[in-house]
Amino acid sequence: MNEGAFVCSCAGTCDIDLEEAREGIEDVEVAASSQLLCQDKLEAFEQVIEEYELDEMIVTCPEAKAQEKIEAAAERQGLRPDDVEFVDQREGAGWVHDREAATAKTARLVNAANAGRETERRPRSSIHRAGYDVVVVGDPNAAAAIADAADVTLLADGEELATADADLENVDVERGRVVDVDGKYGEFELTVEALVTDDCVSCMKCVHEGPDGMVTRYPVDIDPEAPVGEWVTVCPTDAIEMEGVERTIECDQVIHPGGEGPVGGQRGYHTKFDPATVNEVERLLGGFEGIDFLDLEMEVCAAGTAGEMGCNECVEACPHDAVERAAIDEVEFHLDSCQNCGACTSACPTGATRLQEPNNERLAREVEALLAPTGDDGGFVSGLLGGSSANIETPMIAFVCSERAQNALREYGRLAAAGRADVEYPPILPVSVNCADTVGEAHVLHALAAGADGVAIVGCGGSCLHSGPDPKAELVERVNRATADLGLGERVSFFAPDPDEPEAFVEEVSQFAVAELEASPIPAGEHEADGGIDDPERENPPFDNHGWTLESVRAILEHVEPEREVIRGLKDFGIVEVAEGCTLTPTCTSYCPTDALRRTENGLDFNHERCVNCGLCEEVCVENVMSVEDGLDLSLLPENKPEEPDPAWERVYEGSMLSCAGCGKQFTSEATADAIEDRIGDVVADLAPDSEESIFQYCPECRARLLHDV
Repeated sequence: MNEGAFVCSCAGTCDIDLEEAREGIEDVEVAASSQLLCQDKLEAFEQVIEEYELDEMIVTCPEAKAQEKIEAAAERQGLRPDDVEFVDQREGAGWVHDREAATAKTARLVNAANAGRETERRPRSSIHRAGYDVVVVGDPNAAAAIADAADVTLLADGEELATADADLENVDVERGRVVDVDGKYGEFELTVEALVTDDCVSCMKCVHEGPDGMVTRYPVDIDPEAPVGEWVTVCPTDAIEMEGVERTIECDQVIHPGGEGPVGGQRGYHTKFDPATVNEVERLLGGFEGIDFLDLEMEVCAAGTAGEMGCNECVEACPHDAVERAAIDEVEFHLDSCQNCGACTSACPTGATRLQEPNNERLAREVEALLAPTGDDGGFVSGLLGGSSANIETPMIAFVCSERAQNALREYGRLAAAGRADVEYPPILPVSVNCADTVGEAHVLHALAAGADGVAIVGCGGSCLHSGPDPKAELVERVNRATADLGLGERVSFFAPDPDEPEAFVEEVSQFAVAELEASPIPAGEHEADGGIDDPERENPPFDNHGWTLESVRAILEHVEPEREVIRGLKDFGIVEVAEGCTLTPTCTSYCPTDALRRTENGLDFNHERCVNCGLCEEVCVENVMSVEDGLDLSLLPENKPEEPDPAWERVYEGSMLSCAGCGKQFTSEATADAIEDRIGDVVADLAPDSEESIFQYCPECRARLLHDV
């Protein structure tokens, strides 16, 4: 593929040195520039495409209408819209940074976009099927709005619908109040409670005799707060049940204005009513074709085995109930409910679930391109290009949520350009992510291993659309503990920019970049991640969080002196210890989902590189002598034990296997045989009086022959 780049300064409103920006762009056939590409330079733009036979273009232009013109020009030269990628050199660089920083950042943004495209994959899609049944809770106008397209049930939820100003002719009206909502798109189930049963014939006697304002006419139902009295007996069909009667209503979608609960983020569960909701409900009727946001590789999942629960990270992380425990030892993903936030993927240690786009490899390449020195002889970082001092003094990676956070930063740029606010902040190097939840310890440590001075996680202001307020506090605390233990100090922070308060963001990010961060001892541009561990027997996919994190830690350790031998804060690493009393039963080795334990002739061995801290071995240990502690113990890594014949493995318990006195085959541990003999030896002592050894010294086959004289 022939790739080109085009840098524009948007009529000179972006204070960018176009020549130096071009010089800093790497790995393209040609880099060109213009003061105003979308107006008088489109013909030249087409000539560049034709002359260099370009297949792809990266253009610095954030304006939608201008992008349409540029795409049309590219299309005239045979390129498709997908072959042109746009970079924001304006709101995110030239309008909020000084000339030097904006120039350097623009070149790096183009390089990152180019690096990301090399790992981009076309997303898969699939058909998600459902029916046309929609339940609307308490809102007659919402029910009427979709009645022509769907089979609508209006659940009164205690509302008096007799006076509703809505056409309910094609709507089924049900009495009752919502107690619970469960399920997923296509399979919702509402639990409803009413004080009037279906035997009601709407004779109005209870309405006439009952307490004023506490019995509705349509549908007939009684307020749970209504006092019991003689009026209850007036019902001719005995349909009044003051203790309440529950029933369930099944449907494919739910409109529940103001609704909350565990299904609040599920596709098909709508918590407000507006034109956008109507459009979305109608789009989902009968099913839809949607992108499968996740790649699943469940054979490496550590959720559990043989009826025992192991890792539960994805279930706990998902804010949309798109992951559930289908059984005690397995998890199930509901792709039609997935909202593409990445929470499960950043939590999964093994790579069993991974985002399709942006995948971890793409994020890694973008980070590395943003941090790498550009231009000849050191480019912008050294300031040697043409005598310029263009530089980014504190290279800081910012993982920016592509929803509210990205919009807030764009608004800051517009405010600055319009003269409405004084907005200038350090040139953070942005990597767009689906949500702040996409970011985990692996992403942060890789950025630091690639030479970032610091890492900012930039999420939704006020409250994350997926996970609520302050979604990354726990991650920031953990990773800062880890970086401090590694000898780097605290280098990670979370920011939630409010579009109405740019000064607060400027102050916070400036304080972090200028006052709190020191230059990293790790040089930028030297580390390129492979995304895994050099272990041929480990079948996890590349850039799984556990392997990727360990690779990054090793890259960091080449440049620092760690403060501690055990690095705290890394949740995907466990340290196994075994106390006295282990009988070397094969339980823990059989259950370990990552093969981090093995039983040998001389005891039990542990592979720290493979352990993902699921705790399953501790849970199933029959002697209750095994424990797993969080942390990465550097002394257990094979590079720190070069003198040992098998340095990846550590003996955690000494013991011997027992060879059968009859056939010589090893069949159990000596400790197990001794324990059984201590318990029942007296009971079976006379079963084989002619045997030279205790019957517990024989394997099951030889023991059977011995006892039955075969």
